[in-house]
Amino acid sequence: MRHFVTRIVLSAIVIGGTPVLGLAQETATAAPAAASDQAIAMQKTVYHVNYKGGDDGAGYKPALNNIRNQLDAVGTENADIRVVLHGDGINLLQIARNDQTLQGLIAGLKSEGVRFLVCNNTLTGRDINAETDLFDVWPEDIVPAGVVEIVRLQQEGFAYLRP
Repeated sequence: MRHFVTRIVLSAIVIGGTPVLGLAQETATAAPAAASDQAIAMQKTVYHVNYKGGDDGAGYKPALNNIRNQLDAVGTENADIRVVLHGDGINLLQIARNDQTLQGLIAGLKSEGVRFLVCNNTLTGRDINAETDLFDVWPEDIVPAGVVEIVRLQQEGFAYLRP
């Protein structure tokens, strides 16, 4: 072992005077930076909700929890999140009209910048009045076609998630 250390020190002197042994020890003990120590880039995400969530809306809560977890992980300043609702996904906002738990989850996400976008084709096809039948939907929340909106957002660099 003594000869090995001597060779490393001599090699260090020959290659520029830096003790290679010390460098090796430092490299071996240095841990990679934790993800929380690294800067987080802006995350643009579109969540696609077009499925039934059950009569009580319980099937939608995992999607809302995913969004909450993303915001908690990256911070609202690093997230641009859109939820596109069409087809059976519209039921989330219908059920929320009379469900305070869903109202709280949705309102909380909206207060942190999450946008819930509603498909006008679904509203028209199902004869749904956004103002009276859905929770907290405004004219600026209605898009002509949900699928077209998802494609448009993906073309703008949004990551697609279907929880």
